[in-house]
Amino acid sequence: MKTLRRNGYTSAVRRIVCCFSILFCGVFTRAVEADAFAAVRAVDDERVAATVAADKVRLDQIYSDGLRYAHANGKIDDKAQHIAALADKKTSHDRFDYQVREFRLAGPGVVLMSGRLLIHTTSAKGKSVNDVNFLAVWREESGRWRLLDWQAAKNPAPLTTTN
Repeated sequence: MKTLRRNGYTSAVRRIVCCFSILFCGVFTRAVEADAFAAVRAVDDERVAATVAADKVRLDQIYSDGLRYAHANGKIDDKAQHIAALADKKTSHDRFDYQVREFRLAGPGVVLMSGRLLIHTTSAKGKSVNDVNFLAVWREESGRWRLLDWQAAKNPAPLTTTN
């Protein structure tokens, strides 16, 4: 193998170092993504538990001060409005059943969570299940993952066929 010497390194050694650097960066990036996704999954599970419990203190810690929460019916809440609405218990959230929950790294300190969710609620009108698609934006703030944005869209009822 013919090599050229430059500054004490051969071009072959440089190529090897370059290849290992690229490989390391790819492995490192996947490890960072996996860590971020696990952390966001855990804090989202905590958010769900706090929502079911209508725990204002825990929700205040999980939600970003800049929270924008867009409900499937089009209503938009800020952080204070959303926590107050959950705490008044006019509608209680009984259970959240994720059908799909996926994560994507959008940039440093930002994770997108999307999927499909069945939200079981009880209100003065009775029990209901809302089938929604959602997009959530989680942002790392001072070392903690916080929910910055939530957008949900209600899925239509399944079509029925008649014979």
